[in-house]
Amino acid sequence: MDKVYIEGLTIQTTIGFYQWEKEIKQKLVIDLQMGWNTGGAAENDELAKTLDYAQISQEIETFANENPVDLIETLAERLAEYLMTSHHIPWLKLKIGKPGAVFNAATVGVEIERGSRG
Repeated sequence: MDKVYIEGLTIQTTIGFYQWEKEIKQKLVIDLQMGWNTGGAAENDELAKTLDYAQISQEIETFANENPVDLIETLAERLAEYLMTSHHIPWLKLKIGKPGAVFNAATVGVEIERGSRG
């Protein structure tokens, strides 16, 4: 299976369990791999037949800001479901990092994989 990917997408959103976190925006870094047959797009050089990573990048930021949650686990699960449903993606791997959340770590986060690679 081919993949379309986005790496290092940085967004600012409200996320966190503690009250002070609900009152600020924090940085999240997102890596996304999406299973997709790119042959149709490549055949006639057609954007409409592939996954538009610029559009999906914007959708990710909009989704995160319109659906605030406490846990990045919750955001990952809901975002994966949204992307798979709205773009008919059969498989994806989503990694969300929260840099600076733990003092001695560059980042912490979750990585989930959903769907079938076919």
